Amino acid sequence: MTTDQSTQSASDSASAPTEGADVPVLEVRGLGRQFGSVQALQDVNVSLRAGEVTCVVGDNGAGKSVFIKMLCGLIRPSEGEILLDGVATEFSSPRQARAQGIVAVYQDLALAPMMSLWRNFFMGGEPVKGWWIFQRFDVGYAKEAMQRELEKLGVNLGDPDRAAHTLSGGERQGLAIARAMYYGARVLILDEPTSALGVRQSGAVLRLIRRAAQRGTAVVLVTPKPQHAFWVGDRFLVFQRGRLVEDRRSETLTLESLSYLMAGGGEVDELETAIATA
Repeated sequence: MTTDQSTQSASDSASAPTEGADVPVLEVRGLGRQFGSVQALQDVNVSLRAGEVTCVVGDNGAGKSVFIKMLCGLIRPSEGEILLDGVATEFSSPRQARAQGIVAVYQDLALAPMMSLWRNFFMGGEPVKGWWIFQRFDVGYAKEAMQRELEKLGVNLGDPDRAAHTLSGGERQGLAIARAMYYGARVLILDEPTSALGVRQSGAVLRLIRRAAQRGTAVVLVTPKPQHAFWVGDRFLVFQRGRLVEDRRSETLTLESLSYLMAGGGEVDELETAIATA
């Protein structure tokens, strides 16, 4: 048995924009989630398209995390439906969602710090060579494939044998994003990837996000930072108290207006009025 080439084919197919980019890759209709008596999310309607960066923003507890966890199969909706390429579907687990190209990268990145970069890159999906009991990890292919995918995103991590703990925060994000792209991510969900990074490393990660979108991936960026959202976003979904209150294109917003919406919009005006008249 030789190295499985199916994952490489999946990666190559993600390298070019999907035909008919107007057709949503992933769509949700009337999506909601209830935990006991608490309505965490209600009546959300969103379409995600290939080649776009959709920024999900809002205050803590606004429903952002519940929303993305339903997209990637971590939480099942209480109501509504999810459509993949226009066909209603259900994700019972993150593994099932990943098999359909819906990949989430969380802040902890799920990297083994003492393992080499190439081992981290293929963790859980190791390429092999040989046959039957003589199968073994195809180390040469693993290193070459990882470097090739990193180069597509313009990332240089140096020696593939270096341990993951030697990477900076921005480099770790680069490795995780490249890994997701290699495995054919059609929808790439990034949960606050720049939250713990400095200005320079944040800029490098934001460039990676734009490159991923340029390769035809629908990118979902969750971030509490209006500047970062504004620099890379094509669309902005603003959540408040479990509801999607704004769905705006980038050309309809300024950084100031986006910051205003993220801060609460009309609620900020009410607060200022209450303080002024106190």
